[in-house]
Amino acid sequence: MEIPTRYNPKETEKRILQEWLKSSTFHATKKTNKDPFSIVIPPPNITGILHMGHALNNTIQDVLVRYKRMRGYEALWMPGTDHAGIATQNVVERALAKEGKTKDDVGREEFQKRLWSWKDNYGSRIIDQLKKIGASCDWKRLRFTMDQAYSRAVGEVFLQLFNQDLIYRGNYIINWCPRCKTALSDEEAAHKEVDGWLYYLRYPVETKEGDKKYISVATTRPETMLGDTAVAINPKDKRYSWLKEAKVILPIAGRSLKIIEDKAVDPEFGTGVVKVTPAHDPVDFQLGKKHDLEFINIMNEDATLNQNVPENFQGLDRFEARAALVELLAQKKLIEKKEPYNLGAGHCYRCNTIVEPRISLQWFVKMKPLAQEAIKVVQQDKIKFYPRRWKKVYLNWMFNIQDWCISRQIWWGHRIPVWYCQDCYNPDSGDKKGIIAAKEKPEKCPDCGSQKLKQDPDVLDTWFSSWLWPFATFGWPFEKRGTRDEGRGTKEKKEEFEYFYPTNTLVTASEILFFWVARMIMASLKFTGKIPFSDVIIHGTVRDDKGIKMSKSLGNVIDPLEIIDKYGADALRFSLMFLAASGSDVFLSTDKFLMGRNFSNKIWNANRFIFSKIQDKKINIDKLEYSFEDESDAWILDKLNKTVANCSKAIEKHRIDEAIKKAYDFFWHSFCDWYLEIIKDNFNQEKANNSVFILISSLQLLHPFIPFITEEIFSLIKQNSSLPVTESISKSGWPKQQKIDINPESLVIFTKIIDSVDKIRDLRGDLGLGQEKISLEVKTNLGLREFWNRHKGWFSKLVAANNVNLVDNLERVFYQNKYWSINLKIDSANLDKFSQALDKKIDNFSSLIKKTEGKLKNENFIKNAPKNIIAKEKAKQSDFSKQLMRLKNLKEIIS
Repeated sequence: MEIPTRYNPKETEKRILQEWLKSSTFHATKKTNKDPFSIVIPPPNITGILHMGHALNNTIQDVLVRYKRMRGYEALWMPGTDHAGIATQNVVERALAKEGKTKDDVGREEFQKRLWSWKDNYGSRIIDQLKKIGASCDWKRLRFTMDQAYSRAVGEVFLQLFNQDLIYRGNYIINWCPRCKTALSDEEAAHKEVDGWLYYLRYPVETKEGDKKYISVATTRPETMLGDTAVAINPKDKRYSWLKEAKVILPIAGRSLKIIEDKAVDPEFGTGVVKVTPAHDPVDFQLGKKHDLEFINIMNEDATLNQNVPENFQGLDRFEARAALVELLAQKKLIEKKEPYNLGAGHCYRCNTIVEPRISLQWFVKMKPLAQEAIKVVQQDKIKFYPRRWKKVYLNWMFNIQDWCISRQIWWGHRIPVWYCQDCYNPDSGDKKGIIAAKEKPEKCPDCGSQKLKQDPDVLDTWFSSWLWPFATFGWPFEKRGTRDEGRGTKEKKEEFEYFYPTNTLVTASEILFFWVARMIMASLKFTGKIPFSDVIIHGTVRDDKGIKMSKSLGNVIDPLEIIDKYGADALRFSLMFLAASGSDVFLSTDKFLMGRNFSNKIWNANRFIFSKIQDKKINIDKLEYSFEDESDAWILDKLNKTVANCSKAIEKHRIDEAIKKAYDFFWHSFCDWYLEIIKDNFNQEKANNSVFILISSLQLLHPFIPFITEEIFSLIKQNSSLPVTESISKSGWPKQQKIDINPESLVIFTKIIDSVDKIRDLRGDLGLGQEKISLEVKTNLGLREFWNRHKGWFSKLVAANNVNLVDNLERVFYQNKYWSINLKIDSANLDKFSQALDKKIDNFSSLIKKTEGKLKNENFIKNAPKNIIAKEKAKQSDFSKQLMRLKNLKEIIS
C-alpha cells in the first residue's frame, strides 16, 4: 500500500477516533490476571467548552492512562460531567431573559424542565471535545453528578451526616452573591484586592452629665452603619472609659447603640472605637452572639437596602446607598476624614460580583471532625502531592478549616432532602424538632404526627456532589441494585469498586485544591474508609508568552479547538507536554504548536522513507528480528534501551515533560538524523528489519503523548508487512529493553566516530567551507583500521568528503580522541582565506565577551536584574569564552 506523501491530521484523527469508539478500545473491567490502574476525571462543567487548561489537564491524565495500559495494567479512566449548579442556572436564565422572562415567571417545575433540556442539548459538548483531543476514557461509564444512581449517593451522604449531627442548620454570617442570589462557601468567595476608602464617621454621644460629644469610628462600608446595634472598645483602652456610662446615637437613624467592651477590639485600628453590625460582618456576628446584641439585616437578596433602614435609603443598591449616605453625612458634618484604603473583598467565583457578608439561615457541615483523618493520611504520605510543596499548603488549610455552608438558593442541583413540619417546626429553636431528613417525602411528622410537610427549597452546593466523585462514580452505595447500568447487579459493581478503588492518581489544578481535592479525601475516608487516590499531581496555569494568565477579557486566549483544526490534536498534546515542566506554569504562543506539527511530520516522513526503501528493494517484513550487522545496529539499540528506561522512570515520577523530551530526542536525532542516514545507502533485509523494529518501538514510546499518528502509522505497518501485530497500538505493549550482543567498547568507539562527524561539521563552519567537498586523513592504530574501513563510506557522506584516507602520519591535527586523529587537507593557497574567516569570528566573540563582562561588572545590573537574567548572562559569557578558545586553537593549527 502506498503511503501518502503528506500527513493529514484532520482526516486521520477523525477516522481513528471513530475506530476507537466503535471497538470500545478503552473499556476496562475487573481482570484477575492484571493489576488495576484507575483515574477519575475532574468532571468538567456541562456549561464548559474546551480551553487550554482542560487540554493540559486531560492530556496529562491520558498520558498516564495510556502508559499504564501499555505496561499491562487494566487501566480505567472514569469520565463524567458536573451539573455546575450556579453556572448552568445562569446560562438558562440568560436564555429566558431573551424571551423577556425570569425563572420566577415560569416557576420551578418549568424552569427545571428547561435546565434538563439545555443539559440534554448542550451538556455533552465538552465530552465530544475531550474525545477530539484523544482522551482514552472508558466512555461506556460516562457519569453525571445528577444522574439517578449518583443522586442516590448524594442523598445517602446527607442523611448519614445529618443523623450523626455533622450537618446542622442555623442563622450565621455567610457570603452572599447579590447577582446569583445565593450563599457561597468561603472557598467560592476568594478575596481580591480592591481600592477603597476608610471613612472616619462621627457618632453623637450624650454623656451622663448631659454634655454632647462625638466619637469617631472607622469603616470601609459606611452603608452598613444603618445596621449597627453597638459600638465596641477594648476594656484596656483607658481613652474611652468615660464612654461606658454615655449614650451613643446612630447618625441618620437616630437609634441608641449599646456600648460593649471586648478584647477582640484592636485599639490600634482607626480610632480604637469600632461600630458593630452583627448581621453584616463575621467578626461583628460573633460579638453580637457573645454580647446578646440585636441583629438587624438591612439588605434584600439583590443587595438593595430593605425596610430596616430610613425610608429615603430603601430600595437603593448598596453602592448607591453608600454614596448617598456619605453625601448626607458630609452635609451634617459627620465625616471627620477619609483615607485611601486597600481592602480584600470577597468575589463570587462564578460572576465576580463583590459578595456581601449577610446573616442568613443556611445548612452547614461540621468540617473539623472530618478533617482529622484527612490530615493524618497526608502527614503520613499515604497521599502524596506533586510538586511536594502543595503538601504544606493543604495541611495549613486543613488545620484552619471552617464549617462548610452547603445550601444554595438556586433551583438547579440536588434538592436538600429535608422536610419541615408546618405545625411544630420552629427555626429559632435550635433543635431538630419538626425537621425530617429523608430520601423521599415522609407521610407524617414523627414529632407531632402532622401531615403538613414542606420540603426545603434550597439545593446543595455543587461541590457537595463533587466531593463524592471518586467512589460515587463506581456505584456507591451498594445496598440497592443500581438503576443506571441496566443488567449489572450490585455484587458486580461492588467487586469492581474493590478492584479499582482506591484510584491511583488525581490530576488537577491548584485553584480547586480546597474546593475539591481536600473534600474528596475527607469524604472518601468517612464513607469508604479508604483514601480516594495515592498521588495528586497539581499542574501549573496556562499563560501567554508574556506570562499573563489567559483570559477572554484580555484577548490573549488560544483556542485549543482552533489549534486542533489547524495542526491536529497530536500537535496540541505534544507541545503542551513538552512545555509543561512538573508543576510549573505553561507559557504559550500559537507558534509553539509548530513544534508538535513538525514532529508529527518528521515521524510520518521517517515511516515513508523506511517503507519506500522496503518496497523498492522488495523486502518482506514478516518477523521482528533484530540483527547486529555492524556497530551502528548495536548503537541505536543501546540508545533505544536507555530511552525506554529514562522515559519509563520519568513518567513514573510524573515528569512527563522529561519523558517526551527523551523520546523526541531519540527519534529525531538518534534514529532519523543518525541511524537512518548511516544505513541509507546500505539498506538490506537486516537493516530493514532493524529499522522497522526501532520504528515500532518508537511509536510505542510516543503513543501516550501523540496517540493518533502513532496509531495510524502502526496500522500502516500492519498493511505494509506480514508482521503478526495487535489490532491497536494501545494493546501492543510498552517497548522492552533488548539484549545487545556486542563488545561494550565497540559501542564506545562507534560513539566516537559520530562525535568525529560533529567535530568535522563544526570545522567546516568555522572555516567557511559551505558545500565545498573536503579531503580527510585519519591516523589510527592497526586494530581500528578495519573498523574505519567498514564505516568510512557513510562517514564521508555525512561530512561531505571526497575521500577519507587512513595514513601513518599527519601534517596537522584538527581533531583527536583516544582512538584516532584527523587532519583536514588544506591547499596552502587557501590558508589566508581561512585565517581571515577565523579572525572575523574571533573578533566577534571577543566583542560579545566584552559586552557580557560589562553587564556583569555593572553594579546596578547585578543589584536590580532578576537572578535568572544574571545567570543567563554568566552562562553566555562562559559559552562565548569556550568558543573563543576553540577558534584561537584552530587559528594556531592552520598558522
